[in-house]
Amino acid sequence: MDFKKYTYIPAPPEEVYLALTKETSIKLWTGAEVAFEEVPGTEFSFWDGDITGKNIEFVYGKQIVQQWYFGEENEASIVTIKLHEDKKGTSLEFKQTNIPDEDYADFTEGIQEYFLGGLIDFFDE
Repeated sequence: MDFKKYTYIPAPPEEVYLALTKETSIKLWTGAEVAFEEVPGTEFSFWDGDITGKNIEFVYGKQIVQQWYFGEENEASIVTIKLHEDKKGTSLEFKQTNIPDEDYADFTEGIQEYFLGGLIDFFDE
């Protein structure tokens, strides 16, 4: 199943982009261990390995494309994060494909609460 969510973040796209691509920033808004490098083809890990995957593409201040792994087969799920300038902040579009049906409810709830929620809280302070 696919999931798509728009959210507003009170910061310019470049700042949101940096928060999503710099290991030290990611640690701050996730509050957990992170392994991340802004290099296509590198693997990453968020929340002590709760989310793992591979980086595919980076367009500074505009877009991040990643493959997130699911299950033992590491089924490919593509996450595309697009950043659009919006008034005094950023309209963020989070899109994920191929989420296993049995994980959909828990996973999308987690994305909204921890991933997007953590990011919004980070810039709200």
